[in-house]
Amino acid sequence: AKKNKKSATAVAEAAATKQKEEEEYEEEEEIEVEEEMELLQVDVGDIIKVKQILDETVAGTLVTEDLSAHGEAVQVEEEYSHDNLKLFLMALACGFAAVAQFGLATDFPKNRLWLGVCCASYFCISGILQLIMTFIDKDCIMMTKPLSDPQAIKLVKNGGNKLMDKYGIRVRSQFPRFSEYYTVILEFQGKDSPTEFVTETWSVGQFFDVDGFFDEEGVMLEVEKLYRRFEAGKYDRPDGKGGSADKKKKTN
Repeated sequence: AKKNKKSATAVAEAAATKQKEEEEYEEEEEIEVEEEMELLQVDVGDIIKVKQILDETVAGTLVTEDLSAHGEAVQVEEEYSHDNLKLFLMALACGFAAVAQFGLATDFPKNRLWLGVCCASYFCISGILQLIMTFIDKDCIMMTKPLSDPQAIKLVKNGGNKLMDKYGIRVRSQFPRFSEYYTVILEFQGKDSPTEFVTETWSVGQFFDVDGFFDEEGVMLEVEKLYRRFEAGKYDRPDGKGGSADKKKKTN
């Protein structure tokens, strides 16, 4: 009987020790999570920095695994070919500038012809880049590829969007000077005169407090709702009616 009592006591002590260790481990995990969730602080008067942070958060949210209403079965992939083209042109322009600066300038004026060719090439390529950014990119911050997975295409088409297997998504953002309102627009990339789009506008005060601390999770949740509206084919109308924008106007 004494042996049974001792064994029962030992088991109880072992269980209590194990429970205590688990509680300590959970407390340590909570502390680590709190440390990881340190909020980003910015100067809200710097509109360029504010827009940069908002744009990066929007772009990052659109490539997360759990963005779609269909779960991980539908994955949105970013399109890099356009950015790669611009990087190539930048590198080519820098190459001409480096040759002119370090390879030809020492023998000036003997090789002034080649020096002039390099300088002209640099300015021409830089001009082409500026034209691309001004007239093609405009307010675009990201482009995605069309869906290619058969299961994902089937799920999205059944959900209401019939075009995401043909066109990628063009993500646009607008944050006018001296304005507190930030706008995100999702439309089809490569479609002539796209009339299928969704848009949402928020006050930056919804995501930044008076001290400049940024609510990243709040932005991610709003972008997720906007994307799911696009994925479901619940587009806004070109006249500004329909969708959440119209609801806000009616509320106001």
